[in-house]
Amino acid sequence: MAYTKSPRPYKHEYELQKARGEHKYRMERQRARRKFDKENGPAKRKGKDISHNKPLRNGGTNADGYTLQSPSKNRANNGKKKKKT
Repeated sequence: MAYTKSPRPYKHEYELQKARGEHKYRMERQRARRKFDKENGPAKRKGKDISHNKPLRNGGTNADGYTLQSPSKNRANNGKKKKKT
């Protein structure tokens, strides 16, 4: 949605995000990134994603653990478990 004639309603978008319940997941992801950067340095995470072992939408938290993955791999799995062959 383009905002050419009026400024973008950031405050309204933030309120909608909180109403949908997305805010707590965003904060959890942000805490994971900050903790990783504090322990390993931001240069190590450059170009990578923090992948939670148990997806946040399935009740996971940072306490469940997280790993460093490439963006394509992290976003492709969609929280699916690997099938055993």
